[in-house]
Amino acid sequence: MGNNDRKYSDDTKIAVLCGGLSSEKDVSMRSGKNVLGALQRLGYKNSEIVVVDRDLSAKLKEGNYKAAYNALHGKYGEDGCIQGILEVLGIEYTGCGVMSSAITMNKEYTKRILSTNKEINMAKSAFVRKKDDLFEKTKDLTYPLFTKPVSEGSSFGMTKVNKKEELQEAYNLAVKYNNDVLIEEFVDGFFVTVGVLEKDNKPFATEILEIRPANEWYDYEAKYTSGMSDFIVPARLSEEVTNKIKNMAVEAFETAGCSGVSRIDFMVKDDVPFLLEINTSPGMTDMSDLPAQAAASGISYDNLVLLILNSAGLNK
Repeated sequence: MGNNDRKYSDDTKIAVLCGGLSSEKDVSMRSGKNVLGALQRLGYKNSEIVVVDRDLSAKLKEGNYKAAYNALHGKYGEDGCIQGILEVLGIEYTGCGVMSSAITMNKEYTKRILSTNKEINMAKSAFVRKKDDLFEKTKDLTYPLFTKPVSEGSSFGMTKVNKKEELQEAYNLAVKYNNDVLIEEFVDGFFVTVGVLEKDNKPFATEILEIRPANEWYDYEAKYTSGMSDFIVPARLSEEVTNKIKNMAVEAFETAGCSGVSRIDFMVKDDVPFLLEINTSPGMTDMSDLPAQAAASGISYDNLVLLILNSAGLNK
């Protein structure tokens, strides 16, 4: 990508938003520092880190920023809250807008929206609220199951449940993070993930990354500890299954109203992909999935950052 592909001039004041108030603060700081390095290499000399806390509005007003690169993860960062603040302040920002951010942060509403598209395949599940009878709501599901907080990232609060006797304890852990819990049939396959980016307002899928964790499943330790997962990219899939996953990812991106960037996770069993979730602010650390997917697609880290930066303002 050359200078003609740049939306913003070199002297544009850009805030790299990172840190935040979620359980993913540390990962976000790592993402933000990497993004800042890329922006400065790209020539955006007026880009700077803005550590997000409850004084964010004042910091943004004082900084007089034209654009914000959202490197936040988790609560308040990819759920529509920060997007709303930026819109009120009139600052263009990267990634998804308020509505799609809010929808995709909530696993229940993501599944409800995506279920309207018959091209998208998902595992059978149930949503349990505090007032619900846990065992009544899950009686039609087949073990093993996964319990997941409805609005949490980086696998926090997730448990694999092999039998009914383990369900209550797993639910009790998940509900510490959110009042609502997704309980989903476990797909006994392997994990793949694919990025969706935009160029010239058209979404496209990156190469697919296959992840083989050292742990039983792709948990926080496997995601963020060096050597705990094998990354295989492009994934070892047939051309037919590869195309099916890429098409399903773009369909999900558009159905949920996403823009700019997302990373979409799947489990694949017997060549059948099951969509797990949409991540609208993917990690940008040295170990993150999206940079590896982009690199396999011929997109360097710096050009990935530029592509995402160019999406700012498209999320109206």
